[in-house]
Amino acid sequence: MRRNHSTDEAGSGSNLRFLLRALRHRNYRLFFGGQGVSLIGTWMTRIATGWLVYRLTGSAFLLGIVSFAGQLPTLLLGPFAGVWVDRLDRHRVLVVTHILSMIQSFWLALLALRGTITVHDIIALNLFQGAINAFDMPARQAFVVEMVEDREDISNAIALNSSLFNGSRLFGPSIAGLIIAASNEGYCFLIDGISYTAVIVSLLAMRVTRRERARHAGGVIAELREGWRYAMGSAAIRSLLLLVALVSLVAMPYSVLMPIFAGRILHGGAHTLGFLMAASGVGALIGAFALAARRTVIGLGRVVWLAAAAFGVALIGFAASHWLWLSFALLIVTGYGMMQSMAASNTILQTIVDDEKRGRVMSFYSMAVQGITPFGSLFAGVVAGRIGAPKTLAIGGAVCLAGAGWFALYLPTIRQFVRPIYARLGIIPEVAAGIQAASALATPPEE
Repeated sequence: MRRNHSTDEAGSGSNLRFLLRALRHRNYRLFFGGQGVSLIGTWMTRIATGWLVYRLTGSAFLLGIVSFAGQLPTLLLGPFAGVWVDRLDRHRVLVVTHILSMIQSFWLALLALRGTITVHDIIALNLFQGAINAFDMPARQAFVVEMVEDREDISNAIALNSSLFNGSRLFGPSIAGLIIAASNEGYCFLIDGISYTAVIVSLLAMRVTRRERARHAGGVIAELREGWRYAMGSAAIRSLLLLVALVSLVAMPYSVLMPIFAGRILHGGAHTLGFLMAASGVGALIGAFALAARRTVIGLGRVVWLAAAAFGVALIGFAASHWLWLSFALLIVTGYGMMQSMAASNTILQTIVDDEKRGRVMSFYSMAVQGITPFGSLFAGVVAGRIGAPKTLAIGGAVCLAGAGWFALYLPTIRQFVRPIYARLGIIPEVAAGIQAASALATPPEE
């Protein structure tokens, strides 16, 4: 009995090490710790901003406008940011973007704590943060490959990033709800500004090998066109970006309308909003750990469309719910489906993209997530003002479900494109073994 118990413990330890295998890389471990602190502050600011706008105006339209302002710069600047991310040192770009984000949060805090903040101030500062994010997101996505030297651990690193993002969603909104109920939204912004110190320190503590970037003879526009042709010429990259963009347009803006569901539909307050967002975070965290436990990227195409379908169905159910417990349960499914679909898409892209075009492709991904979402937020705000938030979410869920069906039908074509890339990288064992065997037969024995 004792021997079996020891074996079980060893197996459990081995499984945990496998689940966290990307953390064996020092730079990634530092970044993971710094981001863990900073992202809690980021989520506090998101909740505080939405509640502050709702408290000041009570307008669904202005909730959409504020979200639109924060994400529009990613669409306008994202393609050019991707070119510069491929040209510049990604580590230094991240240090600068996080310092600027800290300044933005302290600025929000100052205005809110003084009691002089207006919706116009919030929109202007959201535009500023959006411009920062246009460079930060593709740089952060592309830098993962430099922090994690072993390509086999990249998918695990992306999944752990997602678990970190959504784990912080579990705590950040709840803390923000309690702080807002007890005092002022400005303290959420202040804590967010302070939290950026952790990730800045972690970035400065990294041991980074400065890589020589390829010299580009063409201009920014020429490189942008090259990256666009590369992305659109790939059936896999093109399809993934289109589905991500569709989900971002019609389904992701559900969070913008959460204050209305918390206040008018479920008859709660800021704490209810925090717990609703936390429920979505629980589902996303479960989904992230499920992806982190995967041993291969093979089969992620099926995960993409199944998760998108679950996201759509859960949104339709949430839109019809008037019971708090049911809304919590459906938001768990919503978070799970959203995270799995987005993170699986990200993992496939990071696996198949050429490194010299990684910044540009990840900028297109950032555009599909953050650049398209503002139009969805604006659309959701306008439509919710006319037909109500529940019907607006139900329509978004239905379109998301239709997009998942389209991707499922197109999946065989995507697999035909991806399979040779997986074989070249050694991800498909039987094909890789065949290539090695053929190479061995073709190589004459050494004398």
